[in-house]
Amino acid sequence: MKDRLQQLVGYVVLNCLTLLLIATPAIAESRIVSLGTGGVTGLYYPTGGALCRLVNLTRQEHGIRCAVRSTPGSVNNLRQVASGELDLGIAEAGQLFDARSGQGKFAQPDPTLRALFGLFPEYISVLSRADSGIDSFADLQGKRINIGKEGSSQRATLGLLMAARDWQLDDFAEVQRLEPAQQAKALCDNRIDATLYVVGHPSGAIKEAIRDCDSKLVNLAGRDIAALSRNNPHYHPLTISGEFYGPALEDVQTAGVSATLFGRADLPDEVAYAVVKSLFGQFERFRKMHPAFTGLQIEQMVGVPLAAPLHPGAARYFREAGLLN
Repeated sequence: MKDRLQQLVGYVVLNCLTLLLIATPAIAESRIVSLGTGGVTGLYYPTGGALCRLVNLTRQEHGIRCAVRSTPGSVNNLRQVASGELDLGIAEAGQLFDARSGQGKFAQPDPTLRALFGLFPEYISVLSRADSGIDSFADLQGKRINIGKEGSSQRATLGLLMAARDWQLDDFAEVQRLEPAQQAKALCDNRIDATLYVVGHPSGAIKEAIRDCDSKLVNLAGRDIAALSRNNPHYHPLTISGEFYGPALEDVQTAGVSATLFGRADLPDEVAYAVVKSLFGQFERFRKMHPAFTGLQIEQMVGVPLAAPLHPGAARYFREAGLLN
């Protein structure tokens, strides 16, 4: 009788577990997706955090848990996604184009990279101390500058601008290689005269430097903007509104690219679909997560020229939502 009771209990438990697994397949097949972003003071990091939060809020639907990784930025993200160290990354369209075509910081072309959607415009933002005598990009020569960490879009973009003017690092009085989180403080401590960000606006780090140590954004010349767009079609003229940082500040002429969410071709279609649906299915919630998202429009994010082919999983969602033919 005891053996019979044990068999009966075991049978009931087994069937309950089976029913539980059938009823909750998403949780049973849970997958962690890693997302490479940028430094904690830039816009990539909160963007990745917002996206992962939206994915995780809908985890019951798809079984995916999104994990944010802070990284040096675009170039690093592209390399780590290509190597399989990251599943997804955020990168400038210009750097994504270079990685696909094997130019700039990328020795070999990588045809496996795929875009999921555009995010927001990123502006080349040259920030200088007001007492440095720097009023344009041309004035950086002979000054103390920060060129950023290796693997950052900041470093790569500055390299393009320097090459167009035939500048070398020894044309500057001093060169620092600071993390994004250190740059505003370095300006305020008078350790550098200027730094270059490639960032969406408003930026907390730029706001800090303008507010705390009388720093300012300076213009790129027409020749600098033209040089960038000659080498890479994803750079285009942009204007930084002075109103981002104060009612009395003037607009700044510069160039920029679009930030792009990307992955590899072998990212499962259902994963790409779930990530894209998590954002665009909760778009109004997303727009409230950061001031830089307030003016974003779905049609612009989907319609922006992409630097890599659209991932099939993303394309499936956009077709279902009527955003893609």
